[in-house]
Amino acid sequence: MSADRAALEEALERGEQEGGHVEFKERLSREVHLSSGRMESLAAQLRHRVLSGDGEATYVIGVTDDGGLAGISPDAFSESMDVLSLLAEEADAHIDDVETWGIGDDGIVGVATVREGAMLDTDDEHIVVGTAGHVDHGKSTLVGSLVTGQADDGEGGTRGFLDVQPHEVERGLSADLSYGVYGFDDDGPVRMDNPHRKADRARVVEEADRLVSFVDTVGHEPWLRTTIRGLVGQKLDYGLLTVAADDGPTKTTREHLGILLATELPTMVAITKVDAVDDDRVAEVEREVERVLRDVGRTPLPVERHGVEAAAEEIGETVVPVVRTSAVTMQGLDDLDELFSRLPKTTLGAGTFRMYVDRTYSVTGVGAVASGTVNSGSVEAGDELLVGPMPDGEFREVEVRSIEMHYHRIDRAKAGRIVGIALKGVREAELERGMVLLPRSADPDPVREFEAEVVVLNHPTRIGTGYEPVVHLETISEAAVFDPDGGQLLPGDAGEATLRFKFRPYFLEEGQRFVFREGQSKGVGTVTDVQTE
Repeated sequence: MSADRAALEEALERGEQEGGHVEFKERLSREVHLSSGRMESLAAQLRHRVLSGDGEATYVIGVTDDGGLAGISPDAFSESMDVLSLLAEEADAHIDDVETWGIGDDGIVGVATVREGAMLDTDDEHIVVGTAGHVDHGKSTLVGSLVTGQADDGEGGTRGFLDVQPHEVERGLSADLSYGVYGFDDDGPVRMDNPHRKADRARVVEEADRLVSFVDTVGHEPWLRTTIRGLVGQKLDYGLLTVAADDGPTKTTREHLGILLATELPTMVAITKVDAVDDDRVAEVEREVERVLRDVGRTPLPVERHGVEAAAEEIGETVVPVVRTSAVTMQGLDDLDELFSRLPKTTLGAGTFRMYVDRTYSVTGVGAVASGTVNSGSVEAGDELLVGPMPDGEFREVEVRSIEMHYHRIDRAKAGRIVGIALKGVREAELERGMVLLPRSADPDPVREFEAEVVVLNHPTRIGTGYEPVVHLETISEAAVFDPDGGQLLPGDAGEATLRFKFRPYFLEEGQRFVFREGQSKGVGTVTDVQTE
């Protein structure tokens, strides 16, 4: 028997033993189970099961009444989850978790956990923080200790709570974006006991009144492109730049700070590893950080001298709080907790729904999933959307099967949430990073060429016609050909240019900001006009 099949058999056996608060259904349909009178009756039954199960009930879908494995089609399973979600909402409950197993060629059996209480809408109290900093300056370790409340072992042990690839853990180097979450309620921080358990992350999302999500970027120079994607492509509220006390600011530190400030992101600096050096060295590094900030026109605000309340009030376009931290002794983490509990959300994201695709994957029983940060508006299960453009410039019609945030199933997501959206009508292989999800009514045009105002931050000589940097806009990372007005731009110059993506079109809008980079050259820009295909 396969491990997956054994796990399913164990879940079914557990359901049979638990009795009254477990329900077996072959499928649920809108036509039958949401009909007049039937919906109210089923919602009442669901409510009874939740209460008899001490606030939790289990629904096993795709099995016969006696627990036999029937298996249903992906479409039937998706409809069953939609119906169960509506019944739960009617019963003042919500779907907390769903596990699925494949049966036969195309059959699915799923176990859905329903919990008491309506789905919390924490969007206005949900901030997203992007980390940056040189390799081995303790970004992932600091975040790992924040989200768990566990002290590091001095060897970067807590960073393993974020890295998902074995080679990352083995080498001690992050190679892709990773994510963490913790939150706050009336009693203080709500942290993860075991971040490797999906249910533990989901618990934090469910219990916290205020959430803090981290997009942990990459510090190693060869993966700067990935770091830029994390800082530009996510809907971030704040930036957290780490500087190790046993090293000090580096070239990478300055480069990452430049990206944070170029994207106009309110930023704070954490001086890490203060346990590894004496107090004089910590003070020296703090002075170096302050000089780096002043060199780019920012005012440092040392939290140790001015306090967390001042940092929360002053952080913004010109003021950068600086806090001393150690993941080993936990020094400064209380200050970060208090700061994150106070900071307001900065990305309100009004308007119609828009989300750029950052990652794609496929889930048994669910199908293609596009993950990313909701840029604006909101999306609900059942919404009809467009995804694209495809390489040929066309947009595909899709439907939202379900939405998850940090492994917690939600019915609706608003701007700023990092979510995975299961899509009906498209295969995972057809989805690509840089595509966009929009309402079906949007009538978007693919864009291959656009006008922009650009500023050259650094270049060894000059930028002329034919210059080909990589443009990082939202989650798009694509080579583009430059044609600057006047034929050239020198380091420090601001001017207008026409840019054309080399390989395929994307969806762009006026006002979007981007970073461009090629070798040691880099700059920033703003889209001023688009040329549709």
